[in-house]
Amino acid sequence: MSTVEDPTIGRLVADASRDISALVQSEIKLAKTELKVSAKAGGIGAALFLIAGFFGLLIIILLSISIAYFITMAGLDPAWSFLIVAGGYLVLAVLLIVIGISKLKKIQAPEKTISTAKEIPAALKGRSS
Repeated sequence: MSTVEDPTIGRLVADASRDISALVQSEIKLAKTELKVSAKAGGIGAALFLIAGFFGLLIIILLSISIAYFITMAGLDPAWSFLIVAGGYLVLAVLLIVIGISKLKKIQAPEKTISTAKEIPAALKGRSS
């Protein structure tokens, strides 16, 4: 006869449940740690993009002023030179707006996804359409 007790099914289930719970908690803690690192790196990356965008804006402003002064060096009055540069930006803005509107008009609803999604409740009830 054995002096070691054989574990009961209840005890085995309780032990398995405790181990699964500990495993899930460990995985959640690991995921939180990884997400913190990823979020920090993503935040730094986004901040660097914003700073680069700000510098890009400054470059555009300075280049615009330079172009206006080059036009002035060609003999045109400074007011007309700056007006020409502003007009160039106006034409570019209108062109981008027209292209943007044409792209927005091409947006369509996801018809296949909508029709498939409408079939899900019937499929879950065991009926096919």
